[in-house]
Amino acid sequence: MRLVLQRVRNGSVSVEGQPIAQIGQGLVILVGVGLQDNEEKARLLAEKTAYLRIFEDPEGKMNRSLLDIGGEALVVSQFTLYADTRKGRRPSFTDAALPERAKPLVDCFAQHLQSLGVPTQCGQFGAHMLVHIENDGPVTILLEQ
Repeated sequence: MRLVLQRVRNGSVSVEGQPIAQIGQGLVILVGVGLQDNEEKARLLAEKTAYLRIFEDPEGKMNRSLLDIGGEALVVSQFTLYADTRKGRRPSFTDAALPERAKPLVDCFAQHLQSLGVPTQCGQFGAHMLVHIENDGPVTILLEQ
């Protein structure tokens, strides 16, 4: 799995002009699922995400986690994280899991974040989404398992 974590002041997702999810301070998490991914990887990355110290403490150091600040998470599936651009001019997505395999793993990731105490909302799997991100910092972290 590949995750792009973006520390945000707020984030939201709309589908066909209708808002479907919105968070305040926390993380917008773009999730890509690969061919070899499984539930164990999803759980490990959810734990890493919840406890990763990328929020500032009173001294301005990245020393606090999503759980420490009481932040929220917005999980958005994004198969394009598995784009292979080494050949030609059109990306190949052959390393991305098919939707029937990817959706349950994105759901597993989001559910595990929620079970760890992170208020979690999700985009709509497979939909054309407009994602609003007010990146804070900016801080953007790539996690891969």
